[in-house]
Amino acid sequence: MKRNDTLWKGILENIFGDFLLFFFNNADEVFDTKKGFQFLDKELEQLFPAEEILAPKFVDKLVKVFTKSGKQEWILLHIEVQGYHDKDFGERMFTYFYRILDRYGKRLTSIAIFTDAQKSFKPKKYVYEYLGTKLSFEFNTYKVIEQNEEMLLASDNPFAIVILTVLLAIKKKQYNNDEKLFHQKYLLAKLLLSRKISRTKINHLLIFLQRYVTFADTEFNIKFDKVIEELTEKRTAMGIKELVIDLAKKEGIAKGKEEVVRNLLLAKRFTISEIANFASVTESFVLNVQQKLS
Repeated sequence: MKRNDTLWKGILENIFGDFLLFFFNNADEVFDTKKGFQFLDKELEQLFPAEEILAPKFVDKLVKVFTKSGKQEWILLHIEVQGYHDKDFGERMFTYFYRILDRYGKRLTSIAIFTDAQKSFKPKKYVYEYLGTKLSFEFNTYKVIEQNEEMLLASDNPFAIVILTVLLAIKKKQYNNDEKLFHQKYLLAKLLLSRKISRTKINHLLIFLQRYVTFADTEFNIKFDKVIEELTEKRTAMGIKELVIDLAKKEGIAKGKEEVVRNLLLAKRFTISEIANFASVTESFVLNVQQKLS
């Protein structure tokens, strides 16, 4: 769960523009993606102190997004990625909604992405009624297991690869051995590499695929990493450099390098020394990030 939590938070930040285009048909008309995005994780934590959260959490993000309706006009998106059954999920979404709305007073939309294998679990509203007072709160929902795989394979949006990866993880029990799962994961990697996507995004998506879909036999993880290294031999070095530069620009040099180190550690393809060299940091810096992941 902790690994998936980290992977989801990373991929949402790394390809958030594609996320918007994937979930909103009119994204080009509504959002001004050229102005970038602001991820308000610390602000969200302040609204929901850890001691108040009784249920185990998966992933939640609060994002400030500029719109095309005015020079300084912006809205908020609350995204929850839910991977387990929770009878109080609708109420939790409403609690997030009213606290965020009260704090910022800005237009706000909520999206719940369900990554579990229970087809019957898909809450989409919260209803409150008491002594003549009634409230009905509805939010956007997206159930991964319900999605049409052929449509996702045909999509040119990079975020479709994320959903295909999660689908593969959900359905991996259908494959009675790691060899068959390996074949499906390999095909998905080849599909990703065949797309006209920037090297930076390919690196992010490959890491997500590598770490999100795991094998029972760890030898297959090693085998898959080697295959990916062969497929990306001409892309890898340049891709890592671009990743460093891109993250440094987006989040500041220190934070950007920490994100790079974290992703390279999750890839489990490089030594501590190699990672330190790629990110231009000390080996102790890499070890400190590694400790945070453990």
